Amino acid sequence: MAHHFFLPVPVFPGETAVLEGENAHHALRVLRLRVGETISLADSRGQGYQAEVVAIHKDRVVAAVKAPLESPEPRVKVTLYQAWPKGDKMDLIVEKCTELGVARIVVINTERSIPRPDREACARRQERWQQKARAAASQSRRHLIPAVEGPLELSEALAGLDQDTLLLVPWEEERSCNLKSVLEASPGVQELAVLIGPEGGLTRAEVDLARKFGGRSVTLGPRILRTETAGLVCLAAIMYALGELS
Repeated sequence: MAHHFFLPVPVFPGETAVLEGENAHHALRVLRLRVGETISLADSRGQGYQAEVVAIHKDRVVAAVKAPLESPEPRVKVTLYQAWPKGDKMDLIVEKCTELGVARIVVINTERSIPRPDREACARRQERWQQKARAAASQSRRHLIPAVEGPLELSEALAGLDQDTLLLVPWEEERSCNLKSVLEASPGVQELAVLIGPEGGLTRAEVDLARKFGGRSVTLGPRILRTETAGLVCLAAIMYALGELS
């Protein structure tokens, strides 16, 4: 399988693309690419191309851009609103949700969220999460890298929701409405958002707040899932129901 790289500029078939900086280091020192090898590229527009290495230099790799590649990006954009979990669980969430096709991840603070670091620590974490998303997007051959934002307060995050976005709120106290029925009742939806609570779950007041912004509380079944599991299960179920795993 061809190695995959993201470029910060647009590229076009028949032109050359240059791997520099971190891309060049990975290509030269880690992968040890050679002239003639095939790679894949995703440019700043989210367009993917097959390419062939045509020149190797000390600090850069030059590739000839060939045919465009079919996009692996889901037709429906899904945003994950994830309550900040304890420890390094967010690393796993970012990595696996990126592999599944999430479009955007927003880390939120809720009433029962435990981590409350200062602004500088938050900035370092956000940078780490974005690096995790980039690596996972490269490994899964995606054409877009999900943005990882936050942490934001729940009210602030919900206020930023687009009016046409279908907001799903997995909640352990919901008994009648399930994920499948809501998706079946929303044909043609273009944008989805999923709100996942922290280890202690969302409070009733937070669920009611989400409902004021059009949120639909849903059950994920009779078993209580961990916060790092719930988002993955929900995202995988959405992708399956919408035909994105076929």
